[in-house]
Amino acid sequence: RLGISHCHPHTTLQKACSKITDEDISSLVVVDGEGFLEGIITRTDVLRAALADREGWAERLVADCMTRNVVTVTPEIDLQQAAERLVEHGIHRVVVVQQEGDRLRPLAVVSDSDIVYHLCRRD
Repeated sequence: RLGISHCHPHTTLQKACSKITDEDISSLVVVDGEGFLEGIITRTDVLRAALADREGWAERLVADCMTRNVVTVTPEIDLQQAAERLVEHGIHRVVVVQQEGDRLRPLAVVSDSDIVYHLCRRD
């Protein structure tokens, strides 16, 4: 992996929340035991779970709250195309993936913050 922050579907929301907080990130890519894409869990997903179940949210599993239909891009895509994908889907991040047979291996996450940063740094 190229430094993506990840967890597994059977991770508890408490552990995922701690990792998101400790790493100061907004999401974790969810992978199976072989490192292939299963979904994505965001701070908003954790917040929704906590509001829906104030007592038991921490023990719920990531698999119960993650987004399974992840918007992805390939490494060949440029930042403008990534930005267009974000706006088109009304989301804040896309997962960069490499196709391996019929499965997707996550390589990176590109967020709206990343794109805005690069827009501001252009000469």
